[in-house]
Amino acid sequence: MTLVLFRSFFETDPLTLARALIGVRLLVDGVGGIITETECYTPDDPASHSYRGPTKRNAAMFGPRGHAYVYRVMGLHWCFNVVCGTRAGEGSAVLIRALEPTHGLDQMAARRGTDNLRRLCAGPGCLTQALGLSGAHDGLPLDAPPFRFEARETEPEIIAGPRIGITKAVERPWRFGLAGSHFLSRPFR
Repeated sequence: MTLVLFRSFFETDPLTLARALIGVRLLVDGVGGIITETECYTPDDPASHSYRGPTKRNAAMFGPRGHAYVYRVMGLHWCFNVVCGTRAGEGSAVLIRALEPTHGLDQMAARRGTDNLRRLCAGPGCLTQALGLSGAHDGLPLDAPPFRFEARETEPEIIAGPRIGITKAVERPWRFGLAGSHFLSRPFR
């Protein structure tokens, strides 16, 4: 029997949640797969969108935990984050960087314009395109349609390393991945 994760699952600190999400199944309207890579961001992290306080763009980060924070990076790609934290409104989130596709492969391939399974959801922009996520999903609750998070069935081996694509606090090993996975945005060092 599949255990569906509810909002209380996200009510923890981002370092804990970033690890806890590895191996969880994420589905958006029935399309998705197993989360293989995450990054976490805290309010005191200079690389975080919440570092300088609330804005129109990052408002969802300061909203209820267990909601989506979806934003466009460099005007090109959408990025999907899970709002979390030990208290509401603190501005913590976990970026979902990659997943292993398992459901809705034809839909993902059509959205991405490729049938290369390893590249369908390898990177935040690829993942959101494959899952059909956009700014319309920003602020939506993660324990209601179109989202579905299913608990992992086994305890995975998790690896850690520096985050990707940032210029501040790059030394923090706050990128997490499923050890041995072929479905990462980039290999870990």
